[in-house]
Amino acid sequence: MQQQAFKLILRCERQRKGEDELRVNAEHLSPSPGHYAPPARSGHRCVADNANLYVFGGYNPDFDDAGGSENEDYPLFRELWRFHFATATWQQLRTEGYMPTELASMSAVMHGNNLLVFGGTGIPFGENNGNDVHVCNIHYKRWNLLNCRGQKPNRIYGQAMVIINGYLYVFGGTTGYFYSTDLHRLDLSTRIWVHLKPKNAPTDLPEERYRHELAHDTQRIYILGGGTSWTSYPLDKIHAYNLETNCWERIVTKPHEKIGYPAARRCHSCVQVKDEVFICGGYNGEQILSDLWKISLQTYQWSRLPALMPEPAYFHCAAITPAGCMYVHGGVVNLSENRRTGSLYKVWLVVPSLLELTLERLLKAYPRLPQLSSLQLHSLGLTHSLIQRLK
Repeated sequence: MQQQAFKLILRCERQRKGEDELRVNAEHLSPSPGHYAPPARSGHRCVADNANLYVFGGYNPDFDDAGGSENEDYPLFRELWRFHFATATWQQLRTEGYMPTELASMSAVMHGNNLLVFGGTGIPFGENNGNDVHVCNIHYKRWNLLNCRGQKPNRIYGQAMVIINGYLYVFGGTTGYFYSTDLHRLDLSTRIWVHLKPKNAPTDLPEERYRHELAHDTQRIYILGGGTSWTSYPLDKIHAYNLETNCWERIVTKPHEKIGYPAARRCHSCVQVKDEVFICGGYNGEQILSDLWKISLQTYQWSRLPALMPEPAYFHCAAITPAGCMYVHGGVVNLSENRRTGSLYKVWLVVPSLLELTLERLLKAYPRLPQLSSLQLHSLGLTHSLIQRLK
């Protein structure tokens, strides 16, 4: 087996040396035979590390498609699922502690081994909203409520958030009755909320919105898309909050030279790889989108990637692995039938490293590799970090 593994490594190295374009073909990840997968849903969130995709919450009003007979929280899913990349298997995690009940259009980010969940709404939408920060340690599978002080955001859903240098920033969202332009910051070390007051005149603030996405660099937080129940905001100009000056700026982006700008959208997904930000899918008020776009935070140039989502979707979720592979799960895929999906797809947004190519090839050639003991894997020459990804 060792000789065959080395041959695979050499083959991957030859492929890597001759590969000068990233792979943008989406791969559909079907559940392994005999294994369960999350029922179809929308309004959920997902995050990823180098070994797993974690999917939390969601909504599906269709009793049959949602697995209603087994879902005590119908039409919401009070669930945390894990998709293990190495074995391509789903597992519903049994956690301890108090799991949030606001299960639609919450925000979720990964911070070390902790999944942070903020806001969201339950049933009835707009009347059962949250403004607490719930933390699930994915290693110990335990939920805790983060006890915070200061000026907490309103009880909202559809907001977006990012973590920068130990601070959690939350922007926008809706109560179900009005939309927000509020920007809040939580110091994760002191657990104190601050309602930030940018120096701009009221007319220079971003438009009120929900179901937008955020990106960031060392100096700015960028708002991408979003809207209200009656509008979706365009992407030719984007607002950015300058962390140093405490001011909102309006940035004019550069269109694709042949096809212009991405369509306006809300309820899309967004991931970031260094200074490049990728958006896919969403809804523009008339149709569900399936395109995949990239913007550079250095040049503000839009580029359309030569790939489409396998099916148009909005209210879906997406996450990026540290190696640069994006996973897209669920969403609404049919307007007239209001139908949701539970499909999972992956696409590489960067040229995979030799290590990632080798691991992919090894797992395809030896799908039982993760079943070996850690000692056996170590004897085959696998490093401790790779063994952890297989287990």
